[in-house]
Amino acid sequence: QVQLVESGGGLVQPGGSLRLSCEASERTPSDFTTTWFRQAPGKEREFVAAMWRGGSNTYYGDSVKGRFSISRDNNKKTLYLQMTNLKPEDTAVYYCAGSRRLIMSTMHSPSAYSYWGQGTQVTVAS
Repeated sequence: QVQLVESGGGLVQPGGSLRLSCEASERTPSDFTTTWFRQAPGKEREFVAAMWRGGSNTYYGDSVKGRFSISRDNNKKTLYLQMTNLKPEDTAVYYCAGSRRLIMSTMHSPSAYSYWGQGTQVTVAS
């Protein structure tokens, strides 16, 4: 059972940057997709970015394209989300989620993921 732990959240001013980390308890297999979601108060959980099946491709939500970048380290245990040009509307709890053999059409759906971290708060405010 893979466990995911996020870190790196905090308070940042608009226009600033943060890097979130998601560390897995073990090396993830090649069919494992790891995805960042976020949830703001009163809103549904929103797809942010995904690293598809071990890193073959990356995908981004429309609201973060060009500002956020997803990457991982070579040991396949830590996933990163580099966030730049942050806006107040990026304020949310950010979650790392994982799934084996994910179907592409379900990538944006939280219910498709079996593994979740506890979340890390990101607040963008002056």
